[in-house]
Amino acid sequence: MGDLFHEEVSERFIAHIWQTMANYPHIVFQILTKRAERLSALSHNLPLLSNVWLGVSVEDQKSLYRIAHLRRASAALRFLSIEPLLEDLGEVDLSDMDWVIVGGESGYKARPLHADWVRALRNQCQEKEVAFFFKQWGGVNKKQSGHLLDGRVWEDYPKRREPV
Repeated sequence: MGDLFHEEVSERFIAHIWQTMANYPHIVFQILTKRAERLSALSHNLPLLSNVWLGVSVEDQKSLYRIAHLRRASAALRFLSIEPLLEDLGEVDLSDMDWVIVGGESGYKARPLHADWVRALRNQCQEKEVAFFFKQWGGVNKKQSGHLLDGRVWEDYPKRREPV
């Protein structure tokens, strides 16, 4: 797995990938990047495809700036991958977002995920009518940690829609 919008990935290659995704409209492609600036800049030169969902990674308050770049990107559907959630993000501007995925860090030396951080994001999503998906608590054994939040599983998906 890599980052399609990494600086070393040529615009020609990105255009080729976009054409491939256009050839398969029945498949949803989720493109996740940490290079939000490049995504925003290049997305306007690419066809707007209803089966291509664009997202950015947000781990902490320092990475919240990526959301504004995603908002400016030309996209049929926008999502945030808040994983691993490393700190309380406070109030997040979810305008123009369709989906939020939240999860804890996993593996050796995984940092703890606090339930109040997850609840705060869930509540903001509910208030803004944004689909909320809680993936995992994380930890050394993520399967054992599970993904229940307040006694239930949160696995909402956004409604697929045509690009505007």
